[in-house]
Amino acid sequence: MFSFIHAADLHLDSPLRGLSRHEGAPVKEIRGATRRALGNLVDLALEKKVDFVLISGDLYDGDQKDYATALFFNRQMLRLRAAKIPVFAISGNHDAGSVITKALSSPDNVQFFPVKKAGTFSFPNLHVTIHGQGFANASVQENLVLSYPEAVPGHFNIGLLHTSLAGSAIHDTYAPCSVADLEKKAYQYWALGHIHQPEVIQEAPWIVYPGNIQGRKINETGERGCYLVEVDDSLKVTSHDFVPLDVVRWDHLFLDVSSLDSLDSLRDEILQTFSAACGEVGERLLALRLTLTGATALHGELHSDLNKWQAECTSVAQEIDPDQLWFEQLKLATTPTHDLDELAARDDLTALVLSALDDFQPDQNPAAVTSLESKLPPSLIAELAGKDASDLKEEVAAIVLHSITTSPTD
Repeated sequence: MFSFIHAADLHLDSPLRGLSRHEGAPVKEIRGATRRALGNLVDLALEKKVDFVLISGDLYDGDQKDYATALFFNRQMLRLRAAKIPVFAISGNHDAGSVITKALSSPDNVQFFPVKKAGTFSFPNLHVTIHGQGFANASVQENLVLSYPEAVPGHFNIGLLHTSLAGSAIHDTYAPCSVADLEKKAYQYWALGHIHQPEVIQEAPWIVYPGNIQGRKINETGERGCYLVEVDDSLKVTSHDFVPLDVVRWDHLFLDVSSLDSLDSLRDEILQTFSAACGEVGERLLALRLTLTGATALHGELHSDLNKWQAECTSVAQEIDPDQLWFEQLKLATTPTHDLDELAARDDLTALVLSALDDFQPDQNPAAVTSLESKLPPSLIAELAGKDASDLKEEVAAIVLHSITTSPTD
């Protein structure tokens, strides 16, 4: 019986993405998160006394300014060396041979697979053979699997591969191949990397993405970590458990506010939602985004004072735990409850504004902006200044409708 850890996409010291735009962002904690996650991986390997560790590409996020990142990686590998735990790794698109110029020699317990052709390492005493090939450059477009060695009979064969498989909507295509290509090699386990979302593609044979060990931005939500795998003496996988390693958890919550009728009740609901989310992440830092949804009478007020509610959400997060909860952004996807036909029947000016609003396409027709502005009071035009183009129509509609519905009628 033996056990191993399958990890990938460490992206050590990955640069911060857009945090400078957010006042009060926990920059230090997020900057150091990938390092602490790797430390957790090593802790797990030592605690479970695994026989080896697999890393399926993208140890680094790209070329480094200095040797500090490589030195940190080597220190962690030396901890495993002291426990006689070997590490087998391949390079991916982010840490390909043509990308990393400040490489350091790794401790002798770390084995990197070659990049020109697939290589093989065997453990005769464990009846394990590992095959793999790293990326020579940052854009490998050929199917590497086709030239992988045949399975060694009587061994548990593992293939390390950094690949998008047949393609991904959110990841670039690298080393493309099909599940059928993997099956033809008759390996028992394919340890894949590149896709950051953990996923078991299938179990016979095992084809697995562990995801990255630490989420780095708001679209990498949920737990991040590695797989801990145990194999029995008949070379069958007996347990395959996902183990979280992340120290910063990103989450994007959606709150339906259609049943709420006041801003006070909205704040209370946000408080309860944030508290529940915070209670689910243990001692990790929670980086949170909130999107409000649903048809609500609060639609216009929210859009008219989005900055206030962004600050209100930040205040709620600080009230719960300023050290554990950081509020990243508020997004609005609510809809109004007004009957537009009834509003248009109020008077000719209202009908003109609603007609112009219906035709309003700021990205496609700049003249539409001028047309609508000619029908709006200066106070509303000032409110719309500086709005992001992608959200402008929604903001315009909400603010204009709020103005119309709250204006006194004769």
